[in-house]
Amino acid sequence: MKLEIKYLLAFGAALVLTLVVMPVLIPFLHKIKFGQSIRKEGPKSHMAKTGTPTMGGIVFVLVPILVMLILDYKAFATPEMLIVVFAYLGYAFIGFLDDFLIVVKKNNDGLKPSVKFLLQSVLAVVFYICYTYVADTSIEIPVLHLSLNIGILYFFLVFIMFTAESNAVNLTDGLDGLCAGTSLIAIAPFIIFSLLKGQHDLAMFLLAVSGALLGYLRFNLHPAKIFMGDTGSLAIGGLLAATAMVLKQELLLIIIGGVFLMEVLSVIIQVTSFKLTGKRVFRMSPLHHHFELGGMKETQVVLMFWCIALVFAALGLWLGVI
Repeated sequence: MKLEIKYLLAFGAALVLTLVVMPVLIPFLHKIKFGQSIRKEGPKSHMAKTGTPTMGGIVFVLVPILVMLILDYKAFATPEMLIVVFAYLGYAFIGFLDDFLIVVKKNNDGLKPSVKFLLQSVLAVVFYICYTYVADTSIEIPVLHLSLNIGILYFFLVFIMFTAESNAVNLTDGLDGLCAGTSLIAIAPFIIFSLLKGQHDLAMFLLAVSGALLGYLRFNLHPAKIFMGDTGSLAIGGLLAATAMVLKQELLLIIIGGVFLMEVLSVIIQVTSFKLTGKRVFRMSPLHHHFELGGMKETQVVLMFWCIALVFAALGLWLGVI
């Protein structure tokens, strides 16, 4: 089978399968009362979303893997692909534990932050060890076309990539369609990088993920019928970090995931400012809530962030290919 056909099948099959599964999953989650608990500290308008089914991320995590196993199970034979897939599954599992506890307790506590971070950290260390067993500790410098071996510093870079990216994507999941849309945009440059580097199996997997995400987005647009939950957002963060690592595009992840960086920085700035001065820089953090409380409609904020994500993705792609 030609690669082009495999790419189309991976994307198309994941899209169609997700569109078929979601209408069955949503009423099932309603029936078993797997609904989202909304933070009391969040915008008051969001309280109407309480009870909306969550854990929708399960679908766009499992569907691409199923599609890949059917199309070409040998695609998972390389160490790099196994790292990417297990990063996707591993961070999804942490998110699932968090979502499950939230649903069971009927509040927005979930896993303790320290436990959650510990699990994210353990996976980051495991993937660092696994990857450096089959690859060196060098990074590529965009534009300059230089490869720089940073030795033990690579450990800290990978650790920050996995923990920060998974949490940043998680913070972005606050408005209908926001996280799914920005994630789709962020994945796109890595598909092109995969093709340029001859990583065809990775490109096919990312296309399958994109197809499943697009199918999920159909049900997550405002007003959302389902949320991805931490199951989905942590999985995407782990996927982006692992993909950037195996493609040696660690530095470009910062730019391509610019929206996620904005979101996490807004939280850091807000917390730091309040602790030091007692004053808030933003109306509310993460950043998307700042614009929402400023009078913008939820759909307007989402569209604006999608446009910003497109600019970051285009810039990262351009820096990666020139």
